[in-house]
This record gives sequence, structure tokens and C-alpha cells, in this order.
Amino acid sequence: MSIFPGFMIESTKAVLLQGGGELTTRDLMSPYVWQYDSGVYGIMVRGVPKGGHYDTDTGKIWYGESSDGLNFTMRDQPIMTPDPHGLDAGGCEDPTLVIHDGRWLIYYTGVDAAHASGQMLYAEGTGPDDLVKQGIALASSKTEGNTKEATVNQTKDGGWRLFYEYAREDASLIGLAIGEGVAGPWHEQPQPFAPRPALWDSWHLSPGPLMTHDQDYPVMFYNGATHDAHWRIGWVVFDCDYSRIVARCEEPLITPPIASPGAVDIAFAASCLVPRLAQEPASAVAAAAKPAIAPAFWLYYSIEDSVLERAICRVKAA
Repeated sequence: MSIFPGFMIESTKAVLLQGGGELTTRDLMSPYVWQYDSGVYGIMVRGVPKGGHYDTDTGKIWYGESSDGLNFTMRDQPIMTPDPHGLDAGGCEDPTLVIHDGRWLIYYTGVDAAHASGQMLYAEGTGPDDLVKQGIALASSKTEGNTKEATVNQTKDGGWRLFYEYAREDASLIGLAIGEGVAGPWHEQPQPFAPRPALWDSWHLSPGPLMTHDQDYPVMFYNGATHDAHWRIGWVVFDCDYSRIVARCEEPLITPPIASPGAVDIAFAASCLVPRLAQEPASAVAAAAKPAIAPAFWLYYSIEDSVLERAICRVKAA
């Protein structure tokens, strides 16, 4: 495995949401942030009943915008809510947005009415105002339950890859599927990487966002945990076709602060981006071996399944 210097965190700040109506009464998770061509930042976030009391639902999805990627003005009404008679009757979770050919495709987790299991669903539209639920994107099976937490990427050859979390034998693991289009159909592939005994990611894994500023060395910021679900954020570097691991962190990049009484010990990555004004010619990974400075990138994540943060990160100096 190649030597890679890893990443450093320059700063972390709270992501602040203004407005949102009912959202102000909920805990916050799954901050999916992107930048429009205009420079404005969009966000989708899962609002969760406080304290994990899922008597009504396990989540709804809200939309908002920001000029600085840190302070967002949220719509008062959610853009995705459970359908009492649908596959997501129990909740809508974990939004991931792909904008392709002028259309929006949102992958999300739909939870059943009994709140017992979920599977990956998707919706389509031209923006947040006309989303239409399309049904199952990647179904759960007897051997791979609770498909969720989509990470979608179009590769250099024009194909599509879908990373996702699934459940097996009391563990969360990462799966990979390949599709000809942004909505599939998806074809299962071998597991891209596995838990590592005796390390911080020894039992549970869940895919986080990809940074593809350098398509020859895409980086995934993934979520890993021990058997007792102490979640941290780490990273793995792939080769250009995701067939080989180039490098993988030994220690987590982000560890949550000591949990407050009654809170869960968890940091969970949801999205990342290289802000347009900060982009530089050298790629984030290749720059580690060159004099040029790698671009700063922003990593969005949740802490204690309740609050949102943004870290500004760079590649470490070699």
C-alpha cells in the first residue's frame, strides 16, 4: 500500500440553520451540502425527533441555502416527508443529491411503518419544488438488509458507482454497485473494503462522501465504529477505477468530543466539497508529493446525532 501523508484539519465550526419551522424543534443529522454554479450553497438535512423518540417518524428532509456554506436559511416546510401509505411511511432519512443533465435525483432511506427496517429509495425532479418519489433504488435482501447512506459518483469512463451501507450479522458494512445510468439499474460488486480488527473501525462501516478533485485518486471520507458503536470519521484513497486501495488512515480524522450525559458517541460524515473560489490547479492527493499546495476542502458531518459541523481540511505536508 502506498504511503500517503493523510489530512489535517485547519478549523471546525458549527453549521447554523435559521428558520425551518418544525425543524427548530428537532435534532439535526445528514447535512448534504453542495455549491450551485451561482456560488450559492444548498443544503438538505434530516430533522429527527429529539432524543430519538420515533413515535411519529424517524426523519423528514429540509432544504436551505447559504452564501457562505456555514449559515443557512431553511424553508419552513420539509421537501420530503413520509407517505403514510408508501415505502417510507416511517421516515425519510440520509439524503444524497445528484444533479445530472439539469435534473435532480435524491437518494434517501425510506423506513417502513413499523420503524423496523429501511431500504434505499429515490426521488426525481428539476429542483426542490417538484420532487416525485420513484420507489426503490436498491432493495434490501435477506443477506443485505437496511440498504442506506448512498454515495454516488460518475467515473472517468462515464459509468456510475453507488456505495451504500447495509446490515449483516449485527454489523453495518459498505457495499458497492455499478450502474449504466445515474438511477441504475445497479449491479452488485465485491465489498470495496472491510473492517479492521483491533482498530477504531473494527466492526461497523458506512460510506461517507467522495472527494474527486483528482479523479485518479478519489478519496472517501467514511464512517467506522467499534462493536459498541463509537463512530468516528476516517478516509480511504482508491485508484482511478476503485479496484485497489491506495492508502487508508490508521487513526480517525475526526473524533467527537466527549459525549454529554445521555448522548451517543458519534461523528458521522455526510458530504464534502472543494469550494469554487478556493480551488487551485493541483489535485488534493497528487499535491502531497509536489511543492504546490493542495486545495482546502470542506467536510460536513453531524455530532451526537443532533448538531452539525463543518471542518476545513487539507492534505498534510509530505
